[in-house]
Amino acid sequence: MERLWAPWRAEYIQEEKPKGCILCEGPGDKEAENLILYRGKLNFVMMNKYPYNPGHLMVAPYRHIASPEDFTDAELDEHYHLVRRCLVVLREAFNPHGFNVGMNLGKVAGAGIAEHCHTHIVPRWEGDTNFMPIIADTKVISESMQVVYNRLKGKF
Repeated sequence: MERLWAPWRAEYIQEEKPKGCILCEGPGDKEAENLILYRGKLNFVMMNKYPYNPGHLMVAPYRHIASPEDFTDAELDEHYHLVRRCLVVLREAFNPHGFNVGMNLGKVAGAGIAEHCHTHIVPRWEGDTNFMPIIADTKVISESMQVVYNRLKGKF
């Protein structure tokens, strides 16, 4: 049996989770620790701590809202400008073959943070969905969070 080693994930999985909303508290003042890549006036960009693939980003409003229909026009405009910027940055940094871009609205739709809407931007490569998630319930992430953060920081 082969073993996969990703010690950075074990540390995060085992740490005590914050009681409040990670998207409200996440931006804080510790950018690298919270994986914040960019701060706009009304929204911010951060890396996902449980990435589906290297470079998995999230765009979220600072305001705690559950659904896009609650966005102000200014929040919505900046939000989708940042989604577009994420695509540009990820293309330059990783050269993916495609992307998944979207929101999971509500717990039944798969939202891990249902009370604070956010958009996921997931770079995809041909062949990145191999047998591991199906057979071993394991996702192989090819780069550490810190390496990915360093590749993306400053590109916004």
